[in-house]
Amino acid sequence: MLRFLYSLIIYLVQPLVLLFMLLRSIKLAAYRKRLYERYGFYWGIPAPPAGGVLIHAASVGEVIAATPLVRLIRQTYPHLPITLSTVTPTGSDRVKAAFGTEVTHVYLPYDLPDALNRFINFIRPKACIVIETEIWPNLIRQLHRRHIPFIIANARLSARSAKRYGWVKDKLNKMFNEISLIAAQDEISAKRYLGLGYRGQLSLTGNIKYDLVISEALSREIQRLRQQWGDKRIWIAASTHEGEEAIILQAHQELLKKHPDLLLLLVPRHPERFNAVAQMIEDYGFKYGRRSENIAPTADTRVMLGDTMGELMLMYGIAEVAFVGGSLIKHGGHNPLEPLAFKLPVISGKHTFNFPEVFTKLREVQGVLEVNSNERALVRAVDKFLLSPRLRERYGQAGYEVLIENRGALQRLMQLLQPYLERE
Repeated sequence: MLRFLYSLIIYLVQPLVLLFMLLRSIKLAAYRKRLYERYGFYWGIPAPPAGGVLIHAASVGEVIAATPLVRLIRQTYPHLPITLSTVTPTGSDRVKAAFGTEVTHVYLPYDLPDALNRFINFIRPKACIVIETEIWPNLIRQLHRRHIPFIIANARLSARSAKRYGWVKDKLNKMFNEISLIAAQDEISAKRYLGLGYRGQLSLTGNIKYDLVISEALSREIQRLRQQWGDKRIWIAASTHEGEEAIILQAHQELLKKHPDLLLLLVPRHPERFNAVAQMIEDYGFKYGRRSENIAPTADTRVMLGDTMGELMLMYGIAEVAFVGGSLIKHGGHNPLEPLAFKLPVISGKHTFNFPEVFTKLREVQGVLEVNSNERALVRAVDKFLLSPRLRERYGQAGYEVLIENRGALQRLMQLLQPYLERE
């Protein structure tokens, strides 16, 4: 009965969903394109060979987490077709930037039974791997009916989601136990799944985001960009959200009084905000450039806007100090591990509830400097690191050691996935 009511509500709200998508497309036209895929129609897209693996990564963060897994699967099973699905255009762009035509990309349909039937008939996978947190009742049911394993990899379940599911956990018990495998990234999430009544295969693998590797190709690109941009001191503010850029730009104004040649590399999280942030930079009176124009900053450039997709690791690689966004506001923060791969000292706001275990470990070893949500606190933190090479090295090394010590999750996950990837 609950599933019927859920499906009925999903159907009834579709006019509102379409209106929302059209409104979003005013700022980002990609929300209008390929809208038919959201209902399980894949016109003009060649169907992948049957018997491959479907990997769902909702948006940019999940695609980043899935990238090393996809590469390892391709390396281990070179003839296994891989389809990557996302729900956002930014996730789609990230897939294309990372893999080009090496994998098939489609949008995951809304959780409507008929749309999912078309979707599964199109992909014809032998296993479905979902990254981190995506739980769709009708998708799970449709796959279960066809004896296709549904696996949650790098599984994370927040306290809020666990509480929400807990209200109806007796009704959801059957759905949860149609999940073949949950590979949890932390013990807290594992206990939350058990608390909701999950009795299937559950293993603690750790977080595959720790298995970051800087490739030789990326190292060469970093060196090339450093030469192109010249000998500049750069601090990066990455994955920023509305409400943060004003604080960052005000802080940069103050920092320039003490460090007149300092360059800010500002990278908003969502591409639909690139133009709005560019206008904000102009309003603050900065001479700036856009990364998308591929023109090196001049002597009087004070801000570079990172308005490209798939280049965040490259941007971290040329910086000296990193601020990780989504943390000055109550968004919950973003992954701090990417800058730590370069041994950068990391600055964060205090709203980091999306990554509680990572930030707890970093605090314990002084691998992150957390600041209050104002420009004065941010100025003090950046200035402190710019003035002290020893302090930069100490924070960067402490954070890097947390990264190194927690590697290995990817191999543990692959061992669990092996039976599913090799099944006929």
